[in-house]
Parts: sequence; structure tokens; C-alpha cells
Amino acid sequence: MKILHDENKVLRQCLANRIIHWSVAVSTFILLFTGFGQMPLYKRYKIADIPGLGWSADFSITLYWHYIAAVILIFAVTYHIFKAIFMKEFSIFPRRGDFKQSALIIGAMCGLCEEPPSDKYLAEQRLAYAFIGGNLLLVIFTGMIKVLKNLPSVDFSETFLAVVTNLHNLAAVLILFGIVAHLFAFVFKQNRALLPAMFSGKVDIDYCRHRHSIWYSQLERKCRKETV
Repeated sequence: MKILHDENKVLRQCLANRIIHWSVAVSTFILLFTGFGQMPLYKRYKIADIPGLGWSADFSITLYWHYIAAVILIFAVTYHIFKAIFMKEFSIFPRRGDFKQSALIIGAMCGLCEEPPSDKYLAEQRLAYAFIGGNLLLVIFTGMIKVLKNLPSVDFSETFLAVVTNLHNLAAVLILFGIVAHLFAFVFKQNRALLPAMFSGKVDIDYCRHRHSIWYSQLERKCRKETV
């Protein structure tokens, strides 16, 4: 990551990270929409009657797009995991004390206490990553089993498939809950400065210095070493 003094910005997310983020976001949205459509909810609650959404009640169409989105999600998640391992990018992974620090950050946003210094990611962001990421892995794993059961050579018990289906549906609901909570975080003014990073990859240098002081100090030390 670089400090861009000419632009008064800090590069927070590289292009690869932004592509993976939006690939996961879009594919997850398609999976949720088509998945709920297969229950079927959209015909029952007249959503399919909305102009342009008639296809949402067609099982074959929703299944087709469900599979397409699943392939994109699996590729994006796999790439993200291998990139994190080989590039040793673990700053988004949860750490000890994140629950306590998250409580302090939320309290500070409500004006109840002083916000503790943060690294590149806030403690609450690391916890949200673990929650949503864990459920995405569960959705992928159970989804693959649901696909395998259609093969003639595969024979799973009805009990096992019922458990897998329930876990798949539960994980989907938890992902939806996690996404809503993730978006709700931007209700707080303090978090809105992070939004540009998911499009341009950059955040204001003053914001970084003030709220992500630990990460900013690391960047400064790295810049000094590179200029020596």
C-alpha cells in the first residue's frame, strides 16, 4: 500500500481486491435472489407479477443463474484465499480482543467513549469478515453436496440431505443478515469515508492518520525505508 501525497490519499484496496469484492458481492446477491426464488416465494407473494421479474418464478431460469453465480463465487473465494496465503495478507482476519475493541468503537461512534487506535481494518470489520466469510464457505460446501446428489453414482441418505439443505438455507439467511448489518454500519458518519476505497481503492490521508493510526504508522515506516 502506498501513501499518495500528491493526491492526499492512501491506497487501501488494490484493483485485484476490488474485483474480488464486487465479484463476491454481485454473485452473492444473485445467489440469494435466485435461491429464494426456488422455494418458491416470488410467485406466492406476487413478486413475479412485477414488470421485468416474471422470469423469477421460472425454476429452470433461476437454477441456471444460481449455478452461474455459484461458479463466480467459488472462483472469487478460492482466489481470495490463495492470494491471502501466498501474499501473507492477513490484516482482515479476526484477532484476539476484537469483540472488546468493537464494543469500544461502537461506543465511540455513539459518543460514549474515546475510539481506540485501529489497524488497516477496524475490529468490527474483521468480525464481519469472519461471519460473512464463514457462512459463504458453508453455503459453497453444502451447495456442492446438493449438486453432487444429482449424479447417478452418488447416493446420500435422505436424513443427510435434509441436514445439508437446512444448513444451506440457514447459511444463506445468516449471509443476508450479515450483509444488512454490514451496510447499516455506513449509517454512522465515521464509516462513510471508507466507501470510496471500494471503488477507487483510496481513502483520505487525514482520515487514515486519524482513525487507522496503527496502519498509517506502518505505512510511514515502510515509506521511510524505501526512500533510504
